[in-house]
Amino acid sequence: MDQTQRRRGAALESALLDAAWDELLESGYARLTMEAVAARAQTGKQVLYRRWPNRAELVVAAMRHRTGSIVQDVPDTGSLRGDVLAVLQRMADRFAALGPDLIHGLLSEAPDVSPEITSRMSGVMLAIVLRAAERGEIPSAALPLSVLLAPTNLLRHQMLLTREALEPATLTTLVDDVFLPLAGAGAQATPTS
Repeated sequence: MDQTQRRRGAALESALLDAAWDELLESGYARLTMEAVAARAQTGKQVLYRRWPNRAELVVAAMRHRTGSIVQDVPDTGSLRGDVLAVLQRMADRFAALGPDLIHGLLSEAPDVSPEITSRMSGVMLAIVLRAAERGEIPSAALPLSVLLAPTNLLRHQMLLTREALEPATLTTLVDDVFLPLAGAGAQATPTS
């Protein structure tokens, strides 16, 4: 590749993330190396390390590149219950698509991942409860962080304990029996059927 064809900026980043994703699918998380991704992308591993300090951060970026980000598209179904169920369903779908080996591999390297990655859901959940409070579904959006993140944290915990697809009933239970009562949602937020 000569200088006139050198990839830069967004084109380079996209190529790197595509290479990481392809290597991940081919090799699996446990055997994924920065060297293999760099070779697949036809670049040096220092190019990867300038953008992502370790493979866990690279894999998270590749996942977002490939599957999108919930943060960029917060559900708005018109109800607190529907919004939280939509978030949990997206998380469960991503778990099913990525597979337990990838999720467990990433979680085993959680200390290597920026805390921003796990805290992103607080912004999603805050946006949801702010809308719910404006609609009058809950008395206030000023929920303790532990309540705000209860459904997503409990779902992550469930994903850690299982290697199987999560049942829709699990998501419904997390929302109807745990989150809505903790958030102070009245009977209007729960299903009537």
